[in-house]
Amino acid sequence: MTFKQYYDFIVKVHSIAKIGLTYSKDPYAIENYQELNDISKEMLENFMDVKFDRPNLFSKEVYPTPNISVRSLIVNDKEEVLLVRESNTNLWSLPGGWCDLYKSPTENACAEVSQEAGVEMKVTRLLGVLDRTPYKSKQNVPDYVVIFLGSIDGAKFHAHTHETNDVKFFPMNELPEMSRKLSLEEISRAIDAYKNNKVIFD
Repeated sequence: MTFKQYYDFIVKVHSIAKIGLTYSKDPYAIENYQELNDISKEMLENFMDVKFDRPNLFSKEVYPTPNISVRSLIVNDKEEVLLVRESNTNLWSLPGGWCDLYKSPTENACAEVSQEAGVEMKVTRLLGVLDRTPYKSKQNVPDYVVIFLGSIDGAKFHAHTHETNDVKFFPMNELPEMSRKLSLEEISRAIDAYKNNKVIFD
C-alpha cells in the first residue's frame, strides 16, 4: 500500500465514522462508530504528526462551505420520471444523496441510483447545479445539489436499502408528494432543463 493509499484509507474510515455518528440511531452502532472515530483520529494524528485541535478536514473550525449532494433525472420513452420513495417519510424524490469522499460527482450519482433504485445508470449530461438554501429551513446547513440526466437499460428496478421502499415512473405532470430533500419546484426546473436542452444554475 502506498503512502497516499494508506492516508486515503484512514480518511475514508474516519469519514464513515463521522457519518455514522451523525445519522445512526442504534446505540450499539453508535458505540462502534465512536470507536472507529477515535481509532482513525489517533491514526491520522500520528500519521500526520498533528493534533486535531488545529483546523482540519473534519473540524468545525475550518472555513464553512455548503454541503454537496447529487440527484439524477431518469426519463423513460413515455416521458415519465423515475422516483424513489423514502422509507422514513413515504414521500418521493429523485434518487440521490450526499457525496462521498473520493468519488466524482458522476460516480456518486450512479452509486446512489444503484443503491436506491437497484438499477445501473449511465450519466448522459449535466442538467444543473442549484443552491438549495432558498428551499430549506433556515436552521439547516446550506447545500448545493448537482443534477444529472441519466439513462438506464430498461432492466427491472427495485428499492433494496433501508433508505427506500419503492421505485416507480410517474408522468411529468402528475408527480406525487415530494420529500423535503428536493422540492417540486427544483424538480420542475430540472425537467424544464431536460425538455429545453439547457443547463440551469443558482
